[in-house]
Amino acid sequence: MTSKLTSKHTAAAAAAELSTIRDFLRYGVSRFNEADLDYGHGTTTAFDEAVFLVLETLHLPVDQLDPYLDSRLTAAEREAVAGILHARIDTRKPAPYLLNKAYIQGIPFYVDERVIVPRSYIGELLFSDLFGGDDFTLVEDPTSVERVLDLCTGSGCLAILAARIFPEAQVDAVDLSPDALEVAKRNVADSGFEDRITLHQGDLFAPLKTRKYDVIITNPPYVDAESMDALPPEFRAEPEMALAGGDDGLDIVRRILKEAPKHLTPEGGLLCEFGTGREILEAEYPHLDFLWLQTANSFGEVFWLTREQLKAGK
Repeated sequence: MTSKLTSKHTAAAAAAELSTIRDFLRYGVSRFNEADLDYGHGTTTAFDEAVFLVLETLHLPVDQLDPYLDSRLTAAEREAVAGILHARIDTRKPAPYLLNKAYIQGIPFYVDERVIVPRSYIGELLFSDLFGGDDFTLVEDPTSVERVLDLCTGSGCLAILAARIFPEAQVDAVDLSPDALEVAKRNVADSGFEDRITLHQGDLFAPLKTRKYDVIITNPPYVDAESMDALPPEFRAEPEMALAGGDDGLDIVRRILKEAPKHLTPEGGLLCEFGTGREILEAEYPHLDFLWLQTANSFGEVFWLTREQLKAGK
């Protein structure tokens, strides 16, 4: 109880003594560094985390800091900003949980503790030239894609992004967690794609029977046991079933590789994010011709395989 009272007093003092957004950002960075917070849920630094929390709390565009830096806040705004900054420290919850909002490719999604905070590299790849670009592509004509599957959909964000990228496609989205699907249902409704996205509760391909897809995307649980044991509080706040991938992190990835060929059309392909287990996959599947993909912050943590390659690699 003493800790909570002290925290409230400190937040109250900050609200009384600070006046501008610049003041609160400096204060937030100092307190975050002092508390040794961990990041990785949409931001990677104390400054970016403070910017996200402050601007969202003030209902300002998160990509337009400069025009507002020296704006003086009202008493109510100061209390709200000081409160959210201290909540981040006191709870050690990821900022998106405190705000009930996360962004992928600039698109906002509702999130809470029922789902992992969306941060998949697949979002960046879907919006790249790999889909409909002029040079090398995985899918030359996105309008030709008729059916897409998002396995382990969580909040539904990748299914929604897929509906944007493949404008003619019907999208199925599967998750084992009924709670996660409640969040996905909300995001699908907000997206305007309710007529094109169907949610399914079940274990990977099980609820889909014999359906086949032109594109399968998946960001399954892939954290290995050793890393799970070492997770900081921010990541422990997320559902364990959305993170844990077995001893080496690849239990579910193996199942997907085994079952995917039966659910791909002849020209179809699988886009899978799997973490840092590339060497394990290469050693275990020497005959699979993985295409390792690069994003702004990763290389070889996402692969693409066609149905033809999957069948040939058996």
